[in-house]
Amino acid sequence: MELLSLGQTILIFVAALFILVFVHELGHYFAAKAFGMRVEKFSIGFPPKILGFTRGDTEYSIGATPLGGFVKVSGMLDESMDTDSLETEPQPWEYRSRPVWQRMVVITAGVIFNMIFAALIYIGVAFSSGETIIPTASVEGIFVEEETLAYDLGFRTDDQLIAVNGQEVEDFQAFLSPSALSASQVSYDVIRQGERVTLTMPSDFLDQLSERPEFITADMALPSMIGSINPGSPADKAGLKPGDKVLEINGQSAQYWTQFTNQIQATEGEFTLLIERDGEQELLQGVKESASDPLGVYIMDVSQMFDIERRRYSAGEALVAGVGLTGETTTTILQGLRQLFTGQVSVRNNLGGPIAIASVAKQATDSAGWIGFWNITAFLSITLAIMNMLPIPVLDGGHFVFLLYEAITRREPSLTVRMWAQQIGFYILIVAMIFIFSNDILRLLG
Repeated sequence: MELLSLGQTILIFVAALFILVFVHELGHYFAAKAFGMRVEKFSIGFPPKILGFTRGDTEYSIGATPLGGFVKVSGMLDESMDTDSLETEPQPWEYRSRPVWQRMVVITAGVIFNMIFAALIYIGVAFSSGETIIPTASVEGIFVEEETLAYDLGFRTDDQLIAVNGQEVEDFQAFLSPSALSASQVSYDVIRQGERVTLTMPSDFLDQLSERPEFITADMALPSMIGSINPGSPADKAGLKPGDKVLEINGQSAQYWTQFTNQIQATEGEFTLLIERDGEQELLQGVKESASDPLGVYIMDVSQMFDIERRRYSAGEALVAGVGLTGETTTTILQGLRQLFTGQVSVRNNLGGPIAIASVAKQATDSAGWIGFWNITAFLSITLAIMNMLPIPVLDGGHFVFLLYEAITRREPSLTVRMWAQQIGFYILIVAMIFIFSNDILRLLG
């Protein structure tokens, strides 16, 4: 089973990466072709080549190393560092012969395609699946166990969440949104015993969250409402019925499902339940022969507990929602990078590479099927776009910096300077990849 899970994880990751790299390189390819530049190679994956063919001036191929791809445009100094063609006079079909603004478009086209692709995914998901809203007002409170991260950060049982980072939210799920959790200062407002209390998260909140990811989950808000009962079970003999809400077990509070199941699992012999049925409270008595004896109850469907709204979007509404989510996701990633670079969060705990990404993609697919897969693919597409625009030679952002310098000074940086920069950028990426892979492995082993 573990081998199957590992194989699925790798397959999902490779599929997502293949799509994203293809879209990115397609942007460079189309932009170069649109300006009459010759594209010599279009490759998804790096050598050795698995298969390929040549059509016109371009060789199309798939490489065995699925961690990237490249488009080789004539007359461009790229990651191959091939300078032979640069020693002759520029030809009309070459990258170097085109105006600076056209070269800027070619360099940024991959990033632009990744952003557009992410927006299209979000728009498609919104249009096809709509959105499920759990109204915050319908969630009366949460159950917080001691010795959990939520408890250590100040949350208590029966707290009713009403706002995050000073903003009241309509959807309970927004309390756990990446944009909320990655803010420079995270805070939650709760109603506790009739009073509004603000809980400000510590500066190392994200580090704590990465080490103890249980924090606040939707399960913590589930009330002890009975959905169905096994005939002849202790619950059936005690008189429990579907629709009952359990309030207490043997005089101890048990109004949350996690709280209820924890206590009933430890119960042996006679027990007393205080329930709410049709607006009135009743006492029920029953017997469990042993602690391991199941009570025989199942939780009510979540849609019956809360006033869940299932929103369907028209094409126009899906467009607005998808573009909005693209902007929110971009902001979230930029906030996370800022915190990494400024030391607000630990690089060790929060920087993930291919192994971490593959794990997240597998989790998203397991929990939400193809919708989860496409959502994580959109997120990774935006991440790829942002990372590619970092001002590191070899990356698109490094090329763009040289073009910006040329546009301002009206002078192209010398070939020697660009070669040195490319080599330095290459070594920076190698060191970064070694660190990220090592970090992934250490976290996996730890």
